[in-house]
Amino acid sequence: MHKRELSNWDLLILYFNSLKRWFFTRTHTSGMLFENRKSSVIGLLLWKRGKYGRYAVHFGVFMLILVSIVSSGIVGNAQIVSGSYPGIPVNPLVSAASQDEVEVQAVAEQLSPVTIISEKPRDKVIEHEVLSGETLSKIAEKYGVSVETIKWENNILSDSALKTGTKVRILPVSGIAHKIKEGDTIYSVAKKYKAEAQAVLDFPFNNIGDNLALSIGDTLIVPDGTPVEAPKSRPTQYLASKDANLPPITGGGQFAMPTTGGFSQYYSWYHPGIDIANRASPQVQASDGGKVVVAGFVDSSGYGNRVIIDHGNGYQTLYAHLSANYVSVGQNVAKGQVIGQMGSTGRSTGTHLHFEIRNNGRQLNPLSFVK
Repeated sequence: MHKRELSNWDLLILYFNSLKRWFFTRTHTSGMLFENRKSSVIGLLLWKRGKYGRYAVHFGVFMLILVSIVSSGIVGNAQIVSGSYPGIPVNPLVSAASQDEVEVQAVAEQLSPVTIISEKPRDKVIEHEVLSGETLSKIAEKYGVSVETIKWENNILSDSALKTGTKVRILPVSGIAHKIKEGDTIYSVAKKYKAEAQAVLDFPFNNIGDNLALSIGDTLIVPDGTPVEAPKSRPTQYLASKDANLPPITGGGQFAMPTTGGFSQYYSWYHPGIDIANRASPQVQASDGGKVVVAGFVDSSGYGNRVIIDHGNGYQTLYAHLSANYVSVGQNVAKGQVIGQMGSTGRSTGTHLHFEIRNNGRQLNPLSFVK
């Protein structure tokens, strides 16, 4: 049988096919070898809970530094220093500098040298003497902390409490200063002030010993902490009143937001109101004028301590999960009058107000009414 001679094109295809098979074979073999070696190395590093992991990291960093030094020419033959000194050859990179670079250098030599010193973070609480005309916001801006931090540390409510010449304590960062007592731990202190335990650990000037030990009497800085809410007494349950038969005030039909905070849950078919959350537990005000028809812990429905106001025009508003209420059943209230304090009573997962607007018993979306 006559054999067909291979053309140059056929030989080229055959060559590339052979090269491809050789490449994939070598790649597969190298990959399997790498995986086997990798498993052995990982097993060594994980042995005894990573006993040798630190040495491997240090060796890797050392090799990286060594390669950088060698490649930069310090160890090699290339000279980085220009040939301005006897016996040192001219570096061609320096000698080839353009005229523009020379001009820039000449201008730079005429400038006065300055030293930029970064601001050192404060490591302790300091005292600031109040100057004439200073406000809490100006002092807070000067030291880089929040206004609330100055208020909490010095028990100041407003600018009116600032007197010229008095001294106020300034923390290194925004947050709380806690004096360590027996039994305190990093985690208990962080939880107490609603802060992150890692932030307390990371603050460089907190005196934390081995095994996270704390020294009784030391001051611990809790970054971004907030003060502990003062315990509130359980309000009196008002189910009836001698004023229960007084005629209600008719509301104006324009509802106001009853408190301050952010929305943590909106109205839906399974949640017939809005939740307004605020860890500061602010006061709650009547959204419109009317007569109080419910006040206190009246059942176990989950609303907890609540107030319901009848506005005399078919509308009622409900204020639930209160920590305290300041009104009684039958009492007439005006729009904007304080009726209670935000809390977390009943079925609640945090300090917030559950607010509902009802029309003839039908629960509506409050955000369609409040202004």
